[in-house]
Amino acid sequence: MSKILIVDDDKNILELLRLYLDKEGFETVSAFDGQEALALFEAESPDLVLLDVMMPKMDGWQVCREIHRVSQTPVIMLTAKGETFDKVLGFDLGADDYVVKPFDAKEVVARVKAVLRRTHPRTVGEKEVHFDRLSVNLTNYQMTVDGRVIDTPPKELELIFHLASNPNRVFTRNQLLDEVWGFDYYGDSRTVDVHVKRLREKLEGVSDEWALKTVWGVGYKFETRS
Repeated sequence: MSKILIVDDDKNILELLRLYLDKEGFETVSAFDGQEALALFEAESPDLVLLDVMMPKMDGWQVCREIHRVSQTPVIMLTAKGETFDKVLGFDLGADDYVVKPFDAKEVVARVKAVLRRTHPRTVGEKEVHFDRLSVNLTNYQMTVDGRVIDTPPKELELIFHLASNPNRVFTRNQLLDEVWGFDYYGDSRTVDVHVKRLREKLEGVSDEWALKTVWGVGYKFETRS
């Protein structure tokens, strides 16, 4: 579980982001000013920081500078300012992304996931999953069923890898769009259904030890026997 430090002097914004991130399975800690943010950063060692710019005691630029003086932890800046100068300054200080207020909390969550995927890549050993008569490898983008390589388009392969890497966890269609297709994908959620259908055609009946299951009214999961 990734830990997110949220820093904003607007308690309504902070609470909104905390609720959305908690709902997506993140652990959150929060601070209302720059000094408190640095103290929590040192105490909690978060995986990512959502950082407001305009704050009392110490602004977000100073906090970002101090964080990157001692750590490579990714930072997403949150600010009401949208001028190019501010964005350039943020990126020069090492910010990984920049979100201008007012924003959609769902988009912020999607950007958090995207930055974490980019800055915390899986190790080589985690880029392959194995189950009975099934192997999915993201290094060479191959899916092997019963010892045979099955022709699988990249997005189908990324989808089955994501589900199989989290066995028995239920994902909604929107979660899968965010986590497999990325926050910048604006297509229909039925895209997920189409890809699952194609995967089922390749995987149906392969093994009694696992199955690609529909959770009616929710989404999908890669179900395994305990």
